[in-house]
Amino acid sequence: MLKILFSPAESKKTGGKESKKELLGSNSAREEILNEYNKIVNSGEEEIIKELFGFKKFSDCKPYICDIFNSSLMYAIERYDGVAYDYLDFNSLESKAKEYVKSNTIIFSNLYGPLLGGDTIANYKVKQGNDIGGFVPDKFYRERFSYQLDLYLANCDVLDLRAGYYDKFYEIKKPYTTLKFLKDGKTVSHWVKAYRGLVLRAVAQNNINSREEFMALEIEGLSVAEIKVIKNRTEIVYNITNL
Repeated sequence: MLKILFSPAESKKTGGKESKKELLGSNSAREEILNEYNKIVNSGEEEIIKELFGFKKFSDCKPYICDIFNSSLMYAIERYDGVAYDYLDFNSLESKAKEYVKSNTIIFSNLYGPLLGGDTIANYKVKQGNDIGGFVPDKFYRERFSYQLDLYLANCDVLDLRAGYYDKFYEIKKPYTTLKFLKDGKTVSHWVKAYRGLVLRAVAQNNINSREEFMALEIEGLSVAEIKVIKNRTEIVYNITNL
């Protein structure tokens, strides 16, 4: 099976009607950091809350002030609302492709750590790079979840579509595949999130189950320019043909 590692998004959708479930790697392993977040958010300390969320105005914080243990829940893959998720366009996928994304995508949340796309989470806000009280999220989850992820991914092929920041949460120790996108010979930065979303969409639509199947997949708007192997990382370099 192919597992796809993915980044979260700063913006989130509100609401949700899904049921609580056991998250990837267990809920109890997250209990300390989630309790700390909940305590801060409901403390009434406006300056501390603004700093955690990364907002200048407290009025912008209000949609995220809630008890996350008693809040509306949404699938993680639907909760996030950034560029990559716009181009994935989850809600327009057929049922089989939706189930593929929910079961095979691992999103690295700044609050919840590694999540399956089908894990259910509350609306929350943690600015990337911020501590949560005395907890450093990337360090906390790297220490708590690396061994579990090693076991979880042991018999899977891995496609890493994360932004570089989320390497801090988990270092892949087995062979894996990553992507690079070029336009006119230059690395794409502004549109890279969009193409990560498009790749995930294509993988789900084609029910890709192995590295070999992915290597053979033709993705609209992309052509393979080069394949580099560096230690345990295979980097596929794509030329963008429709940007």
